Amino acid sequence: MNELHYQRQRHDMVERQIRARGMNDEKVLAAMRKVPRHLFVEEALRDQAYGDFPLPIGEGQTISQPYIVAEMTQALALSPKDKVLEIGTGSGYQTAILALIAERVFTIERIQGLLTQARTMFDKLALHNIRARCSDGTLGWPEEAPFDAILVTAGAPLLGKTLLSQLAMNGRMVVPVGDRMSQELVKIVRTEKGLSETRMGGCRFVKLVGREGWED
Repeated sequence: MNELHYQRQRHDMVERQIRARGMNDEKVLAAMRKVPRHLFVEEALRDQAYGDFPLPIGEGQTISQPYIVAEMTQALALSPKDKVLEIGTGSGYQTAILALIAERVFTIERIQGLLTQARTMFDKLALHNIRARCSDGTLGWPEEAPFDAILVTAGAPLLGKTLLSQLAMNGRMVVPVGDRMSQELVKIVRTEKGLSETRMGGCRFVKLVGREGWED
């Protein structure tokens, strides 16, 4: 398949799977039209890259379905000057979407092999506003805190106190919270009066492993 074919698939993905289901943040839609999702999956799965479902990326991890990526990104209400923390780099696809919208993205992955592959893709796509490291994502990136937005791309058993402490005033965090099998997307906003919580609906993610998450 040539690049023109993939461009058409991305356009169809955005219009049919995302915009048609109520996602209307033009910054998010533009980023998803631009990032070549097929490069973030195994070559054998590239013909499925723009389908509305998750795909395996190795190490027992997955790349989320496009609609969920759009929903979580839109919920962050990003601006071009925002500083974002992502927990769970995975293939790097979600990271790339964030990097096209926000000023700086800090991403953490606990599996070194996945992080190495993601960094290769960031370099290939000239995404120079991303910093990535291998560590326990549940502990965040304290030396770079606070963050305007925090996105957790793995299912957590509870809202981690450490990540919440790294959220700036008026900052937004989106995280799947629940048990090992299913979760609910939760949006947290830090306000002058405290933390405001909004439930966004059910989802299913791989588990968030770490000191303030699940045991491996």
